[in-house]
Amino acid sequence: MICQQEQRGMLQHLPAEAIVPNPMQPRKRFDSKEILSLSESILQIGILQPLVVRYKGDGLYELVAGERRLRACKLAGMERIPCMIMGMDESQSAVAALVENLQRKNLDFFEEAKGICEMMTAFSMTQSEAAERLGKSQSAVANKLRLLKIPESVRKILLENGFTERHARALLGLPAETMEQAAAALAEKNMTVQQLETYVALLLKGEKRHRRKVKGFCRDVRLYINTIDHAVGMMKNSGIPAKSEKEDFPDRLVYTIMIPKTKAASRQKRR
Repeated sequence: MICQQEQRGMLQHLPAEAIVPNPMQPRKRFDSKEILSLSESILQIGILQPLVVRYKGDGLYELVAGERRLRACKLAGMERIPCMIMGMDESQSAVAALVENLQRKNLDFFEEAKGICEMMTAFSMTQSEAAERLGKSQSAVANKLRLLKIPESVRKILLENGFTERHARALLGLPAETMEQAAAALAEKNMTVQQLETYVALLLKGEKRHRRKVKGFCRDVRLYINTIDHAVGMMKNSGIPAKSEKEDFPDRLVYTIMIPKTKAASRQKRR
C-alpha cells in the first residue's frame, strides 16, 4: 500500500465516494445541461484531464479543481475517477480552487467577489495578502470586494439580463434604496455602460438637490421653542400686547399665542 506522502503528485484512480467537495468552492451555480453534456462526453471518450485533490484524512480526498468534472463523472456512474493528488493545506486549496475558476472564466463577477471575501475571512487575509496569493493588484481586489455592496435583488437583475461588471460598478455610486430603481431602468431600456453612467449621474444630481432643500431641517424642538419666544418678544417690543402660554404634558407641549387683531385693541391694552 502506498503511503499518503508517496501519493502526492501521483495520478490515482480514486473511489468516487472518497472525493468530497471543496467547502471554499467559489462557484455556486452549475448548469445542469452542461453537466449532462459533459457526462455524455466522458462516457464516450473518458476524462481528458484528471481532477486535482488533496488528502483530507480518514480515507477522504478534498477536491481542489474539477467540480464540474466530478459531478459529470458521478452522473455517468463512474466508480473510480482519475485524480492528481497534491500536497496542500486548506489555505492553498482554497486559493487554488479560486484561481482555477478565474482562469477558466467559470465565475460570474459576484461569485468571484464572494470567493475572494470568503477566502480572506476563512484565513484572516488582508486585501494585500489576498492580492499577492491571487496574482492581482490590491486595488483590483478592493474593487472586486466593493461589488458585494450591491443588494441581492440588484445582482439578480444584472445577471439574469447578461449585464457586465462595468454595469455593476456604475451602480455603486447610488444609495441602496435608489440602486434597485436604476437596475430596473437598466433592464427595461437595455442601456450601455455609458448610458447607465449618465442615468446614474442624473439620479445623484436629484439626490443632491433634495438634500439641499432639507439641509436646514432640525429635529431639536428647543430651536423652534426659542423661535416662538423670540417672535412674541419682538411683538411686545413693538407695542403689540401679544401673549404666549405654555402647557407641558408628558407627551407634548401646547403653546397658545394671543395677538390683538386691531390697533384700537392694542392701544386699549396699553391704557
